[in-house]
This record gives sequence, structure tokens and C-alpha cells, in this order.
Amino acid sequence: MEEELACPDSSSEKRYFPESLDSSDGEEDGTLACEDLELNPFDGLPYSSRYYKLLKEREALPIWTEKYSFMENLLQSQIVIVSGDAKCGKSSQVPQWCAEYCLSIHYQHGGVVCTQVHKQTAVQLALRVADEMDVNIGHEVGYTIPFENCCTSETILRYCTDEMLQREMMSNPFLGSHGVIILDDIQERSLATDVLLGLLKGVLLARPELKLVINSSPALLRRLSSYYGDVPLVHVKNKHPVEVVYLGGAQKEAFESISRLVFEIHHSGEKGDIVVFLACEQDIERAYEIVCREGSNANPDFGELVVVPLYPREKCALFKPNDETEKRCQVYQRRVVLTASSGESLIWSNSVRFVIDVGVEKRKVYNPRIRASSLVRQPISQSQAETRKQILGSSSSGKLFCLYSEEFASKDMPPLKPAEMQEANLTSMVLFMKRVNIAGLGHCDFMNRPAPESLMQALEDLDYLAALDNDGNLSEFGIIMSEFPLDPQLSKSILASCEFDCVDEMLTIAAMVTAPNCFSHLPRGAEEAALACWKAFLHPEGDHFTLINIYKAYQDTTLNSTSEYCVEKWCHDYFLNWASLRMADVIRAELLEIIRRIELPYAEPAFGSRENTLNIKKALLSGYFMQIARDVDGSGNYLMLTHRQVAQLHPLSTYSISKKTPEWVLFHKFSVSENNYIRITSETSPELFMQLVPQYYFSNLPPSESKDILQQAAGHLPAVSTAAREQALGEGCPETAELRCALQ
Repeated sequence: MEEELACPDSSSEKRYFPESLDSSDGEEDGTLACEDLELNPFDGLPYSSRYYKLLKEREALPIWTEKYSFMENLLQSQIVIVSGDAKCGKSSQVPQWCAEYCLSIHYQHGGVVCTQVHKQTAVQLALRVADEMDVNIGHEVGYTIPFENCCTSETILRYCTDEMLQREMMSNPFLGSHGVIILDDIQERSLATDVLLGLLKGVLLARPELKLVINSSPALLRRLSSYYGDVPLVHVKNKHPVEVVYLGGAQKEAFESISRLVFEIHHSGEKGDIVVFLACEQDIERAYEIVCREGSNANPDFGELVVVPLYPREKCALFKPNDETEKRCQVYQRRVVLTASSGESLIWSNSVRFVIDVGVEKRKVYNPRIRASSLVRQPISQSQAETRKQILGSSSSGKLFCLYSEEFASKDMPPLKPAEMQEANLTSMVLFMKRVNIAGLGHCDFMNRPAPESLMQALEDLDYLAALDNDGNLSEFGIIMSEFPLDPQLSKSILASCEFDCVDEMLTIAAMVTAPNCFSHLPRGAEEAALACWKAFLHPEGDHFTLINIYKAYQDTTLNSTSEYCVEKWCHDYFLNWASLRMADVIRAELLEIIRRIELPYAEPAFGSRENTLNIKKALLSGYFMQIARDVDGSGNYLMLTHRQVAQLHPLSTYSISKKTPEWVLFHKFSVSENNYIRITSETSPELFMQLVPQYYFSNLPPSESKDILQQAAGHLPAVSTAAREQALGEGCPETAELRCALQ
């Protein structure tokens, strides 16, 4: 993603449109006249002086010269591809031009929706574009991201995440409220964007009046052309005068090389901010400590070094220019931004003059055989490397330092970023596809076909969760599960909580595990103080119950505080992340609204009683029976029930802090990495597991000592319990399970 927030002024204040699209009255030549009398066609009010200031900046963008060509193609074709580098302006200008097109035909086919991969960019683009269009955010221009909607029925242009537009198709398969759909940042190859690319082919055939605009980097053009055929292309040229310095061999000592380069740049006297691309978030934390430590001893004559960690997967602020802060500051400040893959789209500042790129990343690759992700260290793609170079595009003297050789770039880096569809858990995607009545998953026209093994595993998991009927279609459970914007296992646990009278507690757990981590990133030396604070929230039954304690304490503090500052201070004092807890509050409210909308039973909260504790465990097991582990040697080495992976409790787990090691645990997260931690764990028992597990799932488990122990536990249960449970959930036998999981 690009952006273009501080472009040089243009001398011209005129806008040119094709005559057929000019919505002004009495202006036959398409030229805008007297500024003080000109009315904004989107809200009918006179333009402000700021509008004309921003218009000059817009006209200086590389994409502006292609406006006429784009509008002509949009008039004459159903699909238009816009190809341009980062910072060319396509993400902010193309949606505005599409809004002008919809205005010219009086919105008879609907408004404009523009998808983004990252929720941060969706919000910031909406704010920027509302400013440029001189309209109010939340009215004419708005945004929709998970668990946050800033739109009205009168919104003309809406930015949203790709997964939100995908979810909209469940209730509105043909997207009838939209006249133009813009898929932005296609080169990111997110799962939701690839699904939309495939489904929109059918929507376009059903709705000939619908327009589709695809924004992409030049690297993906060949694939798009073969995928969509002969469609118009608008190519934005943008030259980048960037000096590239290859430092072969520096990867081996990446942190030392980065630190040395940062301080060499800082001491050189050349002005400009620095962006460092690292392999993963753990590397961001380590580099942050190193640069901060060495920066504290730096010569103050060269100015202040401000280190900014930017975590792409969290809802963090974007890195944007802050002119007001710099004007107030007497000492020159150079910012050093530390980020990782996918952080390219979060850099919105034109003050960046230096980029340091390690050239590798750690990607999560899902293995369907063990139902777990692995962190795989691999080279970034050539297209990603080019995007990092383009961050310097607006600088006349930018420098890119590559901590790898030119040979590594040409031989080891793949041309394109891998598609998430080929590396991710597809269970949620398959549930969505079943919901929109697409049974033949093996025949869907995806740009990259998912692996058959991943599809089979997803179908099998949905079958175990009772989301499919005997014909492989969605069951009643499956339909209700798809209503929740959650992982299917978590949705199943919420449904089970209705049966076990613990909905209130289960909604809190769902909100807390869906929101970002509620524990703050700890600075070095603060570990003991933080653990002392967190001990106040620990619950002997496990992490899921500890999360309920934290949320309840946050709620009580919010109710008893006179201002948000008091709540924020409380979070800071207890080393908790205020933004994450606020997000959990929002998520919980939306989940509660869904529960009420579909009229599911909702029992009064009873947290703390023995019966309630058991019921919460039952609800969790109903969804997460595939995520059970046993301590095989009494020293905290947990063997997964479904495969031979061994893992340890996370150091911040309730059990790690309290020095307790339960034999059997249910866990929420596990990924194969250096530490092999299982995260968010709670104690369970073989008897409870056998009471709730689908019998045909248990019969499919590989032979092991753990399975023998569970089999013995089953002998102590009433013979009817498991069978009755299966009948209640509408689950079948092993033979029908194979048929349900067969690809159409």
C-alpha cells in the first residue's frame, strides 16, 4: 500500500473530467470555476480552503495524469486494472474517481467500496479521503473493519477490510448495494482477497452493471491478465531515484549490522528517518532493545534518536508525518521505525530517507497433518523487496541498504509473495464457502488452487464440529456458527455454552482471545514487577479463567473511574494493554448482539461457582477437543493428542507463574517454532474429554499411551452419555464422515 501524505504543491488548481462525468452545472468545458462559489456535489456545501490546498497535493501525485484514461476505461468496461508502485496515489485517488462516476449516474447501481488487507490502512485512508473530498467521515465517506463500523446508509464511499466484504456476501451474495468494487493491494495475496477475486467473477456475470477495479503492483500484472483475460489496464509510471547498497553476508550478524548502520547514518549528519525491515515481531523487540540501549549513549549533538516499533499484526498507529511535533521540538529528532513483513503498507511518511532490509521473513505456514502452524524463515519475494525500495520514492536522495547480496536477490528470492490460500488453515474459508452455497470447492476458480489436503482437513474439522450434515452441506449448527466472525472452534464453544448455561463467561473468553494480547510488551527489567501485578488475576483453573478475571477487573475499573485517563493509568500500572482491553469490550458487545439477534438462550452470569467452572470447561472442550495435550513425564513436556509434537507451557501461563503442572490441558494456540509453546491453557480431565468428544473423532486418533488412558476413562462413564451427546448434536458415524468430507 502506498501513501502520499505530503506531496509537493502543484501550480494548477483545476480539475479535468470527461464531459460525460462532469457533475457541475453550466461548465461545458469541464473546468472548475470560481472557488468561493463552487459547491461540493457530494454534500451541496461550498468547498473549504483546505480542499483547494489538498487538491494541489493530489494533482502532484503520479496517478493524477492517468485520471482521464481511467475514467474512460471505467465507462466502457466492466473490469479495470490499475497498476502502480507504492506512493503513486492509487489507493486514495481511484476510489474518489469511482465516487464521481457513481455520482454522475445518480447512484442508480449503488456506491463505492474499496477493500484493504490491513484494518489500520482502511481507517487512515477513509480519514484522508474524507479530508480530500471535503466531507464528513462517517457520512459521505466511512470505513468498516472487524468490530467497528463508521458508516451510515448515506455513505457514498466505504473503505473496509477484505474479510468484511467477504462476510457481507453471506447476507448479500451479489453485493447489490455497491456500484463499484475496488480490490486494493492484490499483491498481498491475502486469503479473503483471493476468495473475493474468485467469487466476483460470478457476481460480475450476474450483474452486468457492476464495475470492478483492481489495484495491484506491476509484478502481478501477468497473473491478473491470464486470470481475468483481456481487460483495460491503466499503468502509472513512477520513477524512484534510489541508491541501492548490497551488503552481502550481513544477514549472519543482522542485529549488529543494523545497529552499526543506524548510528553511521545518524552520525553522518544526513537528515531523514530510517525504516528497518526485520524478519518477525520477536526480532523487532530485540532490535528495539539494542538500538535504545546504544542510543542512550549517542552524542546529543547529532539530535535525538526516537525508536518506533511498528507491529503489523496489531492495531497500531501508522507511521505518519507529525509536523506539529517537530515544530514544537527544539532538538532535531530522527525516527527509527522497526517493522516486519506487511509493515510496508503502514509507512505513510515522506520523511523516510533510509531503508534497511534484512531480506528474510518468518511466515506462518499451516500443516494440515498436525493441525498446527510452523514459523518458517525464508527469503522475501522480489516484489516485496521492490515495495520496500518504493517507500523512498518521494525522496530525491534515498538509500536502500540490503543486508544480502545481489545474487541472493536474483536467485533465492521468489518473484512473487506466496498466496496465503496455499499456507493458511482453510477451515473458516470452507465454512464461508458452504454458507454461500458453493459445494464444489475443488472447482472454484481461485487464482491459486488450495492444496487438496488442506481442503480435506478443513472439511473433516467442520464435520467433527457438527457443522456439516450427512450430505456435506451446512447443518443448523453450521449455519449459526457462520454468523459469528470467529474461528469455527470458538463459535462452536459459544453454541455449546448455551447448552451449559455459561454464555456470559464464554463471550468474555471469546472476546479476550480474539482481541490482541492484553499483556503489555515488557521493557527489560520490568518482568518481576509485571508478574507481581499479574498474580492478582491468576485463576487456579487456567488461563481462560484468568482472562475472565482480567476483563472483570477492567470492567469494574471502567465503571468506577471518572475518566478514560484513570482507566488507562490502571492498565499501565498493572502492565496491561488498554487498547486491547477496549477492543475486547467492543468484540464482546458485538458477539452479545449476535446472540440476541438469533435468539440463543442467555443465562445469568454465575462465575466463581464450581458448577459454572465445570460448565465453562465443557463449553471449551466442545469446540477445542482437537487441541488437547498430556504431560508425559511430569516435568511439563506436553505431547499433543493428535500428533507427536511435544510442547511446553508458555512462561506467562497461569500454570508457569504458579509453578503448577496439570497432566491434561486444553490449549487455544500452538505453533511449531524454536520454543514450541502452547498458549492460553486450562486444565481438563480424561473423563470430561471422553464425555464430550465425538466418538468417530476419538476412533480416528493414532494409537498412543494417551489414547489408552482415555479409553480406560471411558469405561468409567455411563454407556449412554457419549451416544446421547452425538445424537443431540446430529453427528454421524465414521463411515458417513468420509462421505461428508469428499470433495465435490
